[in-house]
Amino acid sequence: MTSPTGEIYRIDWLPGTDILHGTCHCGAEHTAQDPIEMWEWMLGHPEGHAPRGQERGPEQ
Repeated sequence: MTSPTGEIYRIDWLPGTDILHGTCHCGAEHTAQDPIEMWEWMLGHPEGHAPRGQERGPEQ
């Protein structure tokens, strides 16, 4: 999905499972079984994730 601001969100279903794998426009990744949980995670910037390669500090 592409947002109105041009950000790309991607959700893939892992075949043979009930698992969804999401990749946010910032590069962060997440897995979940519930599609609602996945979208809340993706749209919840900056809570819940940081871009790939960045460690989350205590203030985040």
